[in-house]
Amino acid sequence: MEIRILGAHQLELKGTRLTSLLIDGILAIDAGGVTSALSLPEQKKIKAVLLTHHHFDHTRDLVTLAANAAYYWQGQLAVYALPYTLDIVTNYLLDGKIYTNFLEYPSKEKPTLLLEAIEPYSRKTIAGYNVLAVPVKHSVPTAGYQIVSPDGKSLFYTSDTTVGISDCWQHIFPQLLIVEVIGPNKYGDWLRKAGHMCAELLKEELMQFCQLKGYLPRVIVIHIGNLFEQEIKEEVAQVAQELEADISLGYEDMKITL
Repeated sequence: MEIRILGAHQLELKGTRLTSLLIDGILAIDAGGVTSALSLPEQKKIKAVLLTHHHFDHTRDLVTLAANAAYYWQGQLAVYALPYTLDIVTNYLLDGKIYTNFLEYPSKEKPTLLLEAIEPYSRKTIAGYNVLAVPVKHSVPTAGYQIVSPDGKSLFYTSDTTVGISDCWQHIFPQLLIVEVIGPNKYGDWLRKAGHMCAELLKEELMQFCQLKGYLPRVIVIHIGNLFEQEIKEEVAQVAQELEADISLGYEDMKITL
């Protein structure tokens, strides 16, 4: 299994993109920075998209990816998410008011985007992978995803979340954990209320993971707050040292092989 981080940051600036992952070139998780990261031939290989929640920095490129699929290779793309997420995306992103409605284009009989609901704690085979959606704590309904390849390689992506994510640890067994740290420890109280993580909050959750599962997988941190990146890097490194664990920041176009 090859995981490519297409977007690792909170904000899009020169050299950074919004949150997106790509598994083996065919399964996208979140769509913050898909089309800005991939060539047309690479985009054409994508078979499905998993959305964790409806926030714009995780869904924006769903429209541009659909446009490319519709106009350049006349393909269809399956999009999976919680029912709540699909309702918001349908009504506000894909409603046809500011761009083409790809739920009906080029026709209602064969639209570019096919939306499919995925229920919490349910397992579904998507693009050949075993996918488990696990609710995580955020400011809106959000699902983390465990992805297991046909040969048994596994990762869990939390998406945006905060303390209390340890409630989901019992349901997963990843070799790789991809989590968020959006701000520094000095804003910990505010981040907790806003549904996000700092390094110190992440440490609490990882300690609970280790106590419950008896191991810590490799951890990659994304959704990094651009303005605080150096501070976050130093604080994450301190957590890695204290837990004697492999924890590091992700970056655009980083590739991890399991």
